[in-house]
Order: sequence, then structure tokens, then C-alpha cells
Amino acid sequence: MLVLCLVLLLTGVFALLNWTAFATPMPLSLGVTTVEAPLGLIMLGLVVVLSVAFVAWALALQAQALMDTRRMTRELQTQRELADKAEASRFTELRAHLDQALAEQRRHVEQQANGLAAAVAELEDRLDRRQALGPATPALAPLATGVPVAAAPLRTGTGLR
Repeated sequence: MLVLCLVLLLTGVFALLNWTAFATPMPLSLGVTTVEAPLGLIMLGLVVVLSVAFVAWALALQAQALMDTRRMTRELQTQRELADKAEASRFTELRAHLDQALAEQRRHVEQQANGLAAAVAELEDRLDRRQALGPATPALAPLATGVPVAAAPLRTGTGLR
């Protein structure tokens, strides 16, 4: 653009310095007829028209590029928002899945603890009954869970009840 302005300025200075030659009428052939007109002014007008057309084309190209950039920026922002929403949705799903897995794990641990507490309580009851009955208890007594437990007399001083 700067080069175009410089060329136009130099052409204008040249035309001013040689105005009499530019304005001198000459016979010009148009193919079918001949006209009397200043050739320099016609050529100067042609340079101005081409320069204006070039500037208009450059401005239109720049305006189109600016509009394309704005459109692409809007589309990029829309896609970014969609990606953010999808990511947030995935995080929400992951959190729900982890919460569910943690709740299942807690239930499982609680069930195991309850079962273990029941087995320990049953063993304590049996030991208490055995101590109350004395040495006449059978050698093996099955638990309520179906697993036999060896019945041995308790020794005093072992720390067991």
C-alpha cells in the first residue's frame, strides 16, 4: 500500500512538471474513428482508475479477512464452550460413578464388620457357656455359620476369657 502511494505521488509530480505535454491534444485512433484528445490526461486517468480499483480490491480483501476472522473466533468460542460442557459432564459422571463405588465399598465393609461382630459375639457366648458348664462339653462344636470350632478347655492365665 505504501509503494502504491509512493508511485502515485511520483506520477502526480511528473504530471505537474510536464502538464503542457500531458494536456496537448493529439489525434487518437479508436480503430473505427479518430478523435482529438490529450493522450497524457487519458493515460493519467487510466492510472488513477486502476489505482482506485486496486485500493478497493485490497480493502475488500482485508474486510473479508476480518469478517472471516471474527466468524472463526465465534465458532472457536462456541466449540470451546461445548468442549467445556462435555468435560464438565464427564467429570459429573465420574463423580457419580466414584460416589456409587464408594457407597458399595462402604456397604460391603459394613456387612463384613457386622458378620465378624456376630461371629465374635457367638464365640464369646459359647466360651461363656462352656466356662459355666465345665469340662463336660464336646470336643468339636459347629458354629451357626457351619464351621466347626475345636473345643478345648481354657487355661487360666492365658488372657482369654
